[in-house]
Amino acid sequence: MPRATTIVRKAAVRPDAVVDTISLDHAGRQARHGHLHSAGGLHIDLALTKAAGLEDGDALRLDDGRLVAVKAAPEALLEIRAENPARLIRLAWQLGGNHVPAEIGAEVLHVPASPATAELVRGQGCTASPVDRAFRPERMAHDHSTCGHDHSHDHHDHAAHADRDHGHDHTHADDRGHDHHAHDPAPHDHAPHVHGPGCSHDH
Repeated sequence: MPRATTIVRKAAVRPDAVVDTISLDHAGRQARHGHLHSAGGLHIDLALTKAAGLEDGDALRLDDGRLVAVKAAPEALLEIRAENPARLIRLAWQLGGNHVPAEIGAEVLHVPASPATAELVRGQGCTASPVDRAFRPERMAHDHSTCGHDHSHDHHDHAAHADRDHGHDHTHADDRGHDHHAHDPAPHDHAPHVHGPGCSHDH
């Protein structure tokens, strides 16, 4: 049984290397392991090294170098429309809060069909029609930890650096030769890090 451990993204797929195709629904395109059956009769052992998510047009590279193209299979969805964009946006917000994946169009949303989602749609004053089509939902935003910034620095070290940067000396000697730590009546106010969209930082 040929084994697939690597994803080749759509832009890098060479048509002359594609020997077969496989149709997968959205859940199937998120799987890392399993046994797949291609349109041409290949039985493939899926063993991806990391969860990356297959997209329509990507390909799986077999251990012998051949490529199997991935197609988004039709699945049961709800096609959602509203009388105005604001209502549709409000519903999209509600769906996101309930972790419902959604494919967003200019005037329509497509989501997996379920009674609970249909009830939510009706509660927001929108209409839902059952359809069978390929589902290509929006990709989830990256976790904050992937932004590549290290926030493990110690606050006291930060304050010490700030004191050195400002050139302040916090000790003085009196006439008797005793050292005293001076207390600044207006200590420096170090603003907290602000993590906004896109992991920007305001220091």
